[in-house]
This record gives sequence, C-alpha cells and structure tokens, in this order.
Amino acid sequence: MKIVVLDGYTVNPGDLSWGELEKLGELTVYERTSQDQIVERAQGAQILLTNKTPLHAETLSQLPELMYIGVLATGYDVIDVDAASRQGVIVTNIPAYSTDSVAQYTIALMLELCHQIGRHADSVRQGDWAISQDWSYWNYPLLELTGKTFGVVGAGRIGLQAARIASALGMNIAALNRSGHSRHDVGIPHLKWVEMDELLQCSDVISLHCPLTASNEGFMNKDSLLSMKRSAFLINTARGKLVNEEDLAYALNNDWIAGAALDVLSSEPPSPDHPLLSAKHCIITPHMAWATKEARGRLMDTTVHHLIQFLQGKPVHVVHPR
Repeated sequence: MKIVVLDGYTVNPGDLSWGELEKLGELTVYERTSQDQIVERAQGAQILLTNKTPLHAETLSQLPELMYIGVLATGYDVIDVDAASRQGVIVTNIPAYSTDSVAQYTIALMLELCHQIGRHADSVRQGDWAISQDWSYWNYPLLELTGKTFGVVGAGRIGLQAARIASALGMNIAALNRSGHSRHDVGIPHLKWVEMDELLQCSDVISLHCPLTASNEGFMNKDSLLSMKRSAFLINTARGKLVNEEDLAYALNNDWIAGAALDVLSSEPPSPDHPLLSAKHCIITPHMAWATKEARGRLMDTTVHHLIQFLQGKPVHVVHPR
C-alpha cells in the first residue's frame, strides 16, 4: 500500500512522528507540493493525504490507482468531492480535533483587542517606560469584559466552547445558529438565542464560527458592520470569505467599529496590498488558531485511525458529494 502525504510540513514541522502511518504502508512525506508536482508525486499511490494541496478533477483523473483521500483538516474545499466520488475514491476529513485550541485562540484575540498587550510590550521594549514620568501608563484604551455581550455566529463545537470561556469571564452570550437547528439548552449561563439583527446590535464582541457556504459568503459586509456598535469588536477564526474584507477595512478606517482580530483571510497568504494589512485597529495572524502541538497530535492520531478504518472496510467521517 503506497501512502503519500502531499504537504506534511504544516501539520508536522518536525515535532511529531509519522511512525504510526509508516506501519500501514510504504510512506512518502513531502513538506510541500505545488500543483504541477501532484500527479508525478502521487502516481501509483492508493492513499493520498493532504492538508491544503488541492486535488481537482483533472488531477484525480490522472491517478487511476487512487482509493482514498484523507484531508488533514476539517474543511475539505480543496478536494473535488464530486469527481472523487465518480472515480470511486473515498474522501474523509477530521472534525473536532482543534475545538479547544481554536476556542482558546478566539479568547486570546478578544483579550488582545481589550488590552493591546503586544503593543504595550513593544512600547516597553522601545524604552517608553524607562523614560516615563509616571509609574504606569497605557497608550490604548483598556476594556473590561464583565457584563459585556459575546455574540456567537455559528453555535457548533468551537463557537459554544468559546462562549463557555467568555461566560466564565462574566460575559453575556448572544448565540445564533445559522444552520437553523432548534434552539436548545447548551448549559452555558446567561446565553440567549437571538436573530442576526439583534446579535449585531447587542454584541460588544462578535465572533464567527460558522462554515463557509454559498449563502453566507461575505455576509459581514457594509450593512452588517453599520449595524454593530461603534465600540464593538469583530473576531474571525472561521473562514476569511465570511467577511467582505474591503468593507471591513473601510469600516475600521472610518471608526464604524472599534477593532477586528482575524486569523483567516479570503486569500492565504494575502497579497502585499491586501486592504486589511494597513487598516486601523486590525490584528491579523497567519491562520494558526488550530496549530497547537496538542491539536496537531490529535489530528495525526485521528488520521491513522481513519486510515485503519478504511483499510478494514469500515470508513468513518466520509465526505459525500453535495
């Protein structure tokens, strides 16, 4: 059984082991694979594992021996699932491995917006405290979260875990489940299920945790941003295309909202002239919320488990055509 990992570096830059996968077949791990290298590297493989390397219909048609694609992530939009299905190739993804890490990161971004810790630490390193006339100073407004409202768009595993942490900080929770599931008790104090208009208007922090669909692409746009409090923050650790980024840059530069913290953008890596890179009050990090060693370890362990299940004829977490 020939197993090829197309882009192993992001998942395992060297601090984890591929040993358990090696037990299952002839394993080749590439750190990165460009589009024009895929067919050559994957030729003859029955098993392909990919994180973000795309596998389009044209590519898949040149890999007749392929039986299984394991996506080393939750999102699987890099795979042409319809083409894979027509070809008889099983595709699986890995949900829930990074729930705690992404929720923790969401709160870290919120706290950074409230306290600007990085900027103040830089100020101290630059000598500002050493020459200060006062024993204490702050260059940016500081915000206490107790009694404020944390708005959750997408009340799935990550969104609800972030809400639990926010609730522990004394925040009220306004939750919207865009999938239309019935409203239910999720055991979080001070949680209220609301419609989108109310969530936009009442929240002091709005955090996006919903999957990207054709119906919600760009839903955080000019109109949505104008509905928010001028003192509110927007956090996105979900998908970049949920936000109309030109509208957000304009909103930030014109003080429609107080700030934004984004771990995802519509194009990754962004172009040097991306409008949010120069926007005011905007924190951007390189899609790293999922990447704690603990989460990546769970991802690797689950990858092995999924492949074993497939080899035993009992595949799990199979992604079906939409």
